[in-house]
Amino acid sequence: MLTNDDISDAFKLTASLMDLHGENPFKAKSYGSAVYQIEKSEVNLAEKPKHELISLGISEGMASKIVEFVQTGSFADLQQLVDKTPKGVLEMLSIKGLGGKKVKMLWDELRIESIHELLEACNAGKVAQIKGFGEKTQEAIIKDISFCKANADKMHYADAESIAFLLEIALKNIDTVDNVSLTGQFRRRMEIIDQLQLVVSATNFDTVFQFLNQHKDLIANDKASSPFAWRGFWKNEQGAASLQVEVKFAEPQSYVNQVFVNSGSAIHLTKNMAGKNLLQILKKQHFNSEQEIYQTAGLPYLVPELREGSFEFDLTESPKLLEMSDLKGCLHNHSTYSDGKNTLLQMTQACIAMKLEYFGICDHSQTAFYANGLTEERVFKQHAEIEQLNKQLAPFKILKGIESDILSDGRLDYPDDILKTFDFIVASVHSNLKMDKEKATNRLVKAIENPYTSILGHPTGRLLLRREGYPLDFQKIIDACVANNVVIEINASPWRLDLDWRWVHHAIEKGALLSINPDAHEIDGLKEMYYGVLVARKGGATVSNILNTMSLQEIEQFFKSKNK
Repeated sequence: MLTNDDISDAFKLTASLMDLHGENPFKAKSYGSAVYQIEKSEVNLAEKPKHELISLGISEGMASKIVEFVQTGSFADLQQLVDKTPKGVLEMLSIKGLGGKKVKMLWDELRIESIHELLEACNAGKVAQIKGFGEKTQEAIIKDISFCKANADKMHYADAESIAFLLEIALKNIDTVDNVSLTGQFRRRMEIIDQLQLVVSATNFDTVFQFLNQHKDLIANDKASSPFAWRGFWKNEQGAASLQVEVKFAEPQSYVNQVFVNSGSAIHLTKNMAGKNLLQILKKQHFNSEQEIYQTAGLPYLVPELREGSFEFDLTESPKLLEMSDLKGCLHNHSTYSDGKNTLLQMTQACIAMKLEYFGICDHSQTAFYANGLTEERVFKQHAEIEQLNKQLAPFKILKGIESDILSDGRLDYPDDILKTFDFIVASVHSNLKMDKEKATNRLVKAIENPYTSILGHPTGRLLLRREGYPLDFQKIIDACVANNVVIEINASPWRLDLDWRWVHHAIEKGALLSINPDAHEIDGLKEMYYGVLVARKGGATVSNILNTMSLQEIEQFFKSKNK
């Protein structure tokens, strides 16, 4: 079933292609207006007939296009534009900062018709010479193309999850298969997956080979495969090879050893411990369980998430890591007051259904005009609704929060007399992201030192596989948070997962408190706290390290003491 995002993407592409081909600018703007309505809709438009789309405020013309897109996968305006646009030019529209008008200039003036040609032109300095581009834009294009190339055929953990479980279940259903385990990056819950790895124990490997070769979503790589390992690729939406897949075969007696070897990082497996390492131990005998392997090595059992060769060898006992069920509330969320898709009440009811005790609303602040940020007047309007809902929904409670933009000079968005009306404040950077390490660090430290800042939101501003975060001196950021009693967010959106797990343990050791926040813009987004829990676990976090494992009474007291 198509989603509103699919429809929105099609309309955005149409507007860009209209700009590219120099068509009527007012018509292109009408698609932009439709995109806003589509993205704000609380219902799945793909399920609605034309007359219902019109009743939702969508124009008759745009409603017809939505229906046509749902039925055919395209619509006349879009298809005509796509048909007359070279494939490489279409791909250029995906480069950050290159809209239809700029791509048109590159196409017209330099006859560039592919990303490869664009990169060559940038490296030759030709793009900088075009009016409206310049050296900085040229450098940004090179950086973005290089970033995209380096991350091609990789997936967010959340996207790889459905593929991984599908393959695991399918392999388990083969008659000759005894055991199947997901291993590698996926089992260690890495934020980015570039290869899915599984280990299979079976009485007949030929049957498994045949199944994988005939699977409709897999492409075999015969040259890379061997009698003991099938290698190939998962198909993308266009049917081309994308994510690498490896299925290794193991005899029953060596199954546990093979799973273990394929689950740990190279550093974890080869870490020297009194003249021996885990790989050497595995070569001496077959084990019946992973617990037995660690016991033989004189180590506590380490769950797969920790097997990175980092701090885990300093542990003297198996830690009781955070579980999703430990979370008592959900902080940093958005509603229709700003750029969310569901109302305050709907988001709250979803949290109640999740058996939580509290819900922290953090709509965007006034500077975030692009996200319908709240003016001071609308802040008071929302607070009045919260107070009314809290009377109705007690003992459940909505906490009054805001995601306050950290301005360029480190100040928070709103004067102090407005900031003090909130129960808590998540301070985040959303604008002027091109900063060097010193500037970015100083900007965040000033915001952290603001007495009204409760939580530092998505510290680096990264979007995984899409945008690198700005550089930071994490030592200074973490120290500032500890000194000012500011919580550090683990933004649980699969696109962010920021704070990165590589800094989670350091933050814990320094005494920082962390909060797992979904940054949810719709009801389904609330469940993404799960991915934040995975990040916290990789950093060795337990219940005591996480803010929103506190009860309602405890967290209210925490915020009150912070605001004194």
